[in-house]
Amino acid sequence: MSLRKPHELHQRRFGRNLGVGLTLAAFIMIIFGLTIVKVSGTDFGMATQEVQD
Repeated sequence: MSLRKPHELHQRRFGRNLGVGLTLAAFIMIIFGLTIVKVSGTDFGMATQEVQD
């Protein structure tokens, strides 16, 4: 079992993967937050109409 210093390419790849992962996690949190707001929010968009006889 040899412990070698990681190549510079692997360090750059790790940095890029970390950036993509954090961006994906942020996007998922935004979508989750919007979904929670939409599901739990009151119904402001529907106007009630009164029937006139």
